[in-house]
Amino acid sequence: MSRERFFLTYSYMRMYCFSMARAATTSDAFNAVAEPRRREILSYLALRERPVGEIVTELRIDQPSVSKHLRVLHSVDLVRMRCVGRHKFYRTNAEAIRPMHEWAGTFERYWLHQLLNVKKRAETQMNQEQMSQVNSDSEPAHPDSANPDSVNPSPISKEKP
Repeated sequence: MSRERFFLTYSYMRMYCFSMARAATTSDAFNAVAEPRRREILSYLALRERPVGEIVTELRIDQPSVSKHLRVLHSVDLVRMRCVGRHKFYRTNAEAIRPMHEWAGTFERYWLHQLLNVKKRAETQMNQEQMSQVNSDSEPAHPDSANPDSVNPSPISKEKP
């Protein structure tokens, strides 16, 4: 009897897939930035070169975790490292990030169109609400208050025949 090996893979839908092996985080830039902490580190490094200690302090991530994430980002060439004595300084590699930016840019037109639709709907709804408020302010609160001479008919007559 052969033993099959199953690898659990956690997908974004919070389900485990028994038959599909997960891609290595170091296989390409997209897999590397799939981790939210790595994206946070990349964003932090976008401004300027920083030492590991500063990344640990500012982002409040344990030093071993920061080193692990930086090692993954460095292995796919998303960050560059410079050593000065025992200190390591990291910065983003814009040339390596460019292909991801260009790929994501292909969806920009779609999302811009969607956002414009949301804006139009919100403005239409706001205009309708303002118009209904203006109309309710100009109409009398009670139908008989417009004509003070009108008399409300009573279901019980007080007059005697």
